[in-house]
Amino acid sequence: MSVRTRFAPSPTGSLHIGSVRTALFSFLFARHEHGRFILRIEDTDRARSTTEAVHNIQDAMSWLGLTCDEGPFYQTERMQLYVTRAAWLLERGLAYRCYCTSEELEARRQAALAAGLKPAYDRACRDLARPPDGRTAHAVRFRAPLEGETVVDDLVKGRIVFQNAELDDFIIVRSDGTPVYNFCVVVDDTDMVITHVIRGDDLLASTPRQIMLYRAFGADLPRFAHVPQILGLDKARLSKRHGAASVTEYREKGYLPHAVVNYLARLGWSSGDQELFTPAELIEKFSLENVGKSPAIFNPEKLEWVNFQHLKSTAPAELADLVVPFLERAGIPVPADRAWLTRVVATLRERAKTLVELSELCRFYLIDAVEIAPEAAAKHLKPDVAPALDGLIERLAALPDWDPSTIEHAFQETLSAHNLTLGKLAQPVRVAITGGTVSPGIYEVLDVLGRERTLARLRAARRRLPDAPGASAP
Repeated sequence: MSVRTRFAPSPTGSLHIGSVRTALFSFLFARHEHGRFILRIEDTDRARSTTEAVHNIQDAMSWLGLTCDEGPFYQTERMQLYVTRAAWLLERGLAYRCYCTSEELEARRQAALAAGLKPAYDRACRDLARPPDGRTAHAVRFRAPLEGETVVDDLVKGRIVFQNAELDDFIIVRSDGTPVYNFCVVVDDTDMVITHVIRGDDLLASTPRQIMLYRAFGADLPRFAHVPQILGLDKARLSKRHGAASVTEYREKGYLPHAVVNYLARLGWSSGDQELFTPAELIEKFSLENVGKSPAIFNPEKLEWVNFQHLKSTAPAELADLVVPFLERAGIPVPADRAWLTRVVATLRERAKTLVELSELCRFYLIDAVEIAPEAAAKHLKPDVAPALDGLIERLAALPDWDPSTIEHAFQETLSAHNLTLGKLAQPVRVAITGGTVSPGIYEVLDVLGRERTLARLRAARRRLPDAPGASAP
């Protein structure tokens, strides 16, 4: 049978890191096995489910490249199927109507706790021949086996045994007619012929009940793979305080989608010592056998490092296209000449960790005039550099060609004429050109910036300086 996996989020908020990692593992397994990946929206909680959240889920998955082969399916559009399946169980005595009120159930629960017993349902309605007098409202409970055991042969956790005596007759349809999660998920997975259920291990406790339902329907069991949860650096359950943003927030922060996918795949899965993967490599190498049993630790700095590695290996032309929205958002002019922008980002891609950082690094290239940082000017734009700056401006203006080699030659002639080391001239030039003290190689920067802008900025910086003895500004 062909592998069929699914991702079944509840649309009650933004898609968070834990959910995305689960979706990713399901997607990679299906792709590796040449199977099908299905998206199902579990929106039966109508009070909390929103259309906005559905759009957020689909948008995030699209950005990450987690394309589904079927769906999205919506549970709210499948309610009649759940009603029919519940009736099927009732007709065969595999489920029964429970007329207990919420007040009665709570009173029994408190009594059990007071007696030191497990507060499970006492099966008061399990063998009723008829409804109690005057009562019509009822829930539907599954008639769970009283003896034996239910075994989960988990592809990650291994063999786990649950004693049936410890499991109660759980509700499958509430008294208001709403089917519950454990019931809907089995009906859906059976109907959609899901072969592998890959999900967080926080749902492991519900698995034996679901297995009972599969067996009651006479359906084949899917293989279960419960992946460990993701924790923060302090080993606590992952939350926003650990730096774990929603997927859309990482996009806004300038992370690359394949870098986020790479990092999430490595949260609990490994392939030797390899850290960096392309999407194609992840599909090729992914296997459930290499998913770890211990919780994964979310490290924002490691995610940033992975993004940095992917960003600097991205082709400059592609990077130029990617950075444009971030330039626009920051109010930085976007050049019409995309080839020139490609040259700009090529000088900076090994310095930026995110597209937001890259857009800011591009700023000095793209604006008409830079604002020089006062501390940089005070340290490097001093009167004694004026003669060398004059000589450099004159030589750069006279160059027959404008390229790194001729620019370097002009620098070397100036250094020789004024008996200076490169740092004594290059740093004042860098401050004049960029406004700060850090940039790519100075010859490369001037080459990309161009003769006109270079000379305009050097002359503007020179005008800040008083003339040194015997010098006059060009």
